[in-house]
Amino acid sequence: MRRTSLAALCLAAAATAGLTTGCLPGPGKADSTPKGPFAGLSGGEIAERALKATTTASSLRLKGQVADDESKGVIDLDMALNRKGECAGTMSMGGAGKADLIRTGSTVYMKYDEAFLRAQSQGESKADTDAAVAMLAGKWTRMSVKGQDAKDIASFCDLDSVLGDVKDGDSAATRGKTTRVGGTPAIALHEKDGKDRYTAYVATGGTPYLLRVDSQPGAKEPVHLTFTDYGRPVPARKPAGKTIDLDALGG
Repeated sequence: MRRTSLAALCLAAAATAGLTTGCLPGPGKADSTPKGPFAGLSGGEIAERALKATTTASSLRLKGQVADDESKGVIDLDMALNRKGECAGTMSMGGAGKADLIRTGSTVYMKYDEAFLRAQSQGESKADTDAAVAMLAGKWTRMSVKGQDAKDIASFCDLDSVLGDVKDGDSAATRGKTTRVGGTPAIALHEKDGKDRYTAYVATGGTPYLLRVDSQPGAKEPVHLTFTDYGRPVPARKPAGKTIDLDALGG
């Protein structure tokens, strides 16, 4: 099945973090003659405009929840990133603790709380887990982006990598009602994949950026993401104080 524009954008943003979202569209009904914002444009045409605007943004912030295909759980993320490969934000796996992430220059910095470390150490011995917690919890660590362990993280911090594989294509999106997302006037666009339904919200004033994507209840792979802070500087700065060199620890 061919992936449509907004569906592909939704999937790409999540998949880069090692996720899959299932935001694949099915056939949609033709729009009646549209009025109001984007007058004269079909849902598919609005989707194409949103795709172009969003994928050419210099920076943005992703916040929300996406399904993690590997763990079958949910990842919570709040991450600002740009086309320079910089990022700053937080992530959590299944609500178990939190990890802070910064990439600036050629270095990735991460800080994990105890709950995150223990959740990610399942299967390890209690002694090894306790040792990792004692050494790392609440402390900033660093890795070179050239190191094997940092490659996936570094890729996620690059907006070109996150959105670069999204291609133009016919969209089956249909127009919905006008509303507001975080105070910004928007129009809802609806897409579907079999029995699953997804709604995307596009700004109706100024640049037609994508503002939010939501799966409807019962979706096989739920996703709830907001897209904000388009074009704003990413607060990616080296943490103050000492950091633990994970590359050196790895030998």
